Amino acid sequence: MKKYPFWKMLMDYSIAGISVVIFSPILFILFAVASYDTGFPGIFVQKRIGRNAIPFNIYKFRTIHSITLQKSGIGAWLRKSKLDELPQLFNILKGDMSLIGPRPDIPGYYDQLKGEDRLVLQLKPGVISEAGIKYRNEDQLLQQHPNPIQFNDEELFPDKVKMNLQYYYQLSFKTDISVLLKAFSVFKF
Repeated sequence: MKKYPFWKMLMDYSIAGISVVIFSPILFILFAVASYDTGFPGIFVQKRIGRNAIPFNIYKFRTIHSITLQKSGIGAWLRKSKLDELPQLFNILKGDMSLIGPRPDIPGYYDQLKGEDRLVLQLKPGVISEAGIKYRNEDQLLQQHPNPIQFNDEELFPDKVKMNLQYYYQLSFKTDISVLLKAFSVFKF
């Protein structure tokens, strides 16, 4: 198993810790807005597959109303702006996630990988990834297909695995900075 680089842990904890302190007023406001808009608490918790195929709880601001199960207007904006992902800073501080790495998926995907593809499981899942940038409009892509699950299973997910495997082999500080800069240039808040 690949040892997790010290520089990556240092970068993760430093950026996440500083971000939580700086953005704590925004985190509190978004929590209050999500709680009001979708029901208390405004945090969505879901099992995802982490490093070494160990499940963990991912945190997001809730975007679906807890009673109507409909995406709210504010929730749609949170998703589009990716601000619903901000609570994952706490996943980084807990050690479940990294700033840069493969986006974590629900059980039944990464934990089912075979052969060389399983190398991706040696990486901590990330808040940002090349595949996440490429498929930042995944919801819209899936809605355009008559069978979204089949499209995901046969097209999107295999491409994400391929990109994440490439990241595994090219893991470096330079690669992480490149992905981070690309994310800042693509995502508009």
